[in-house]
Amino acid sequence: MVRAFLAFELSPEMRQQLAGTQAVLHGCHARLTFVDPAIIHITVKFLGEVDEKKMPQLIAAIRTVKSAPFPVAGRRIEVNNPKNPHTVWCAIEDGGKGWEVFSAVEAALAPLGFPRETRSFTPHATIARVRESDPLLFRCLDELKNVPCGSCTIAGLKLKKSTLTARGPVYEDLCEVAW
Repeated sequence: MVRAFLAFELSPEMRQQLAGTQAVLHGCHARLTFVDPAIIHITVKFLGEVDEKKMPQLIAAIRTVKSAPFPVAGRRIEVNNPKNPHTVWCAIEDGGKGWEVFSAVEAALAPLGFPRETRSFTPHATIARVRESDPLLFRCLDELKNVPCGSCTIAGLKLKKSTLTARGPVYEDLCEVAW
């Protein structure tokens, strides 16, 4: 079995800007687990555990997803749920293009038995996970409201393998569909 997901890669420059926002968050009292800036991405669809025998079909289906390169920009650093935060992320503006790709992915993978997502697609780049919240987290987020989060062009979709380790996830590219 392969733990897998589909993602848009961010440019190294945008990841570096997001690393700068992490530096501010290190100053708050919430217990946060930070994502290594080198692996910050936008998840399009988490696939879970995929049988290795199904990988050729999966890759063939992903290759049918078409798009043109499109710009994305980080809007602001926020939490997924202000009342009970689990994730600190950079909200992404993509002009609806990410949703179009997400919809195409859903249509391509449903015939293979991958369940359709019940939640709406919200483009974001996770920068930290909240292990224990603290009211000062929101003060740090307020400090970040005018900090630039970067921009880049999305020029493809990647199928990634995720191996969980004690030091965090290790990602391996299994397939790339370039536009």
